[in-house]
Amino acid sequence: MIKETLEVMAPIAKNVPEELTERWQWVLWRLEERDGKLTKVPYQPNHHRASASDLMTWSTFEGALSVFEISRNLDIESRFEPFHGIGFMLSSADPFCGIDLDKCRNSETGDIAPWALEILDRVRDGYVEISPSGTGIHVIIRGDVRGGGIRRGPVEMYSRGRYFTITGRVL
Repeated sequence: MIKETLEVMAPIAKNVPEELTERWQWVLWRLEERDGKLTKVPYQPNHHRASASDLMTWSTFEGALSVFEISRNLDIESRFEPFHGIGFMLSSADPFCGIDLDKCRNSETGDIAPWALEILDRVRDGYVEISPSGTGIHVIIRGDVRGGGIRRGPVEMYSRGRYFTITGRVL
């Protein structure tokens, strides 16, 4: 039985920076159970799985957003499950790096842990938003991560081979 739940809200498209929306690096995602936990699985607009290593499975921002909106309004008898959100694929061909700060924000009060505030203070020029759970923070900035990615406790950083969910709920 899955204990973890997530209230899914439509992304606020107008808040997503144009330097991201103009790129052909967008996917949709759906919550699926894997090993007893919910995980955010990337999909193409055609409802086939997307791959972080295959740019042919990515879409435009407008394409992903349009399919997301349509999927949220599908009739209950549709053969397709609705998508829960959209995401941005990080690639070695773009200048971006993503920073994922897990479990650093109180979703009710908005308070942010001191360790996360220190990191946010160093990335002032980035796009900063609240994660889908409301308890994490995502940052997309210009930069590169040596080796493509790193994880240290509740902090993950990637510059390729991963995607970040995008909510448009700017901080």
